[in-house]
Amino acid sequence: MNDKKTDKDDSVIYDDENVKKTKSDTKSDDSDIVPDEENESLEVLVKKLREKLKVCEKEKQEYMDGWQRERADFVNYKKRVESEKVDLIKYANEGLLEELLPVLDSFEMAYSNKEVWEKVDKNWRTGVEYIHSHLIKVLADNGIIETNPVGEKFDPALHIAESMEATEDKSKDGIILAVNKKGYSLNSRVIVAPKVVVGEMRK
Repeated sequence: MNDKKTDKDDSVIYDDENVKKTKSDTKSDDSDIVPDEENESLEVLVKKLREKLKVCEKEKQEYMDGWQRERADFVNYKKRVESEKVDLIKYANEGLLEELLPVLDSFEMAYSNKEVWEKVDKNWRTGVEYIHSHLIKVLADNGIIETNPVGEKFDPALHIAESMEATEDKSKDGIILAVNKKGYSLNSRVIVAPKVVVGEMRK
């Protein structure tokens, strides 16, 4: 059995072969020697940490994608609210303005019979025409515009076809040839579709 002795300051170790080792040397040797079991445990730990990191990165990306979608949805919501607000302002008086449109139709009916209209006192006619033009201006200032689509391509979403007129001219096929009753739009939106006559190519 080997005997070991320690000097008083406990800094030197003696063994039975009288080989001297310092404590610092002993510690250095111990730290450099790592058992296989510890190596295996470290590899398992690193593997688990890497797997956990992948999970965290995936979750982070999912949160980021979700946040970006929410932000985009909020931006779109704000734009939609602003657009609806603008439309509300633009069309706030739509009901009142529509009620004035039959008055314009009455003027058109009065003008349609030129023979009778020209027999009316000139001063009276001038006054009526001024009222008519002033009413049109007021409506135009509020976004109401007359639509008279003669020569345009017939569009069922914008026009009402009251009748078809046969034509041998291919260029007039599907074209509006006449307007029986004018239409009106409010800020570019049709509120009264014009009633029209549409050209139809003979077969």
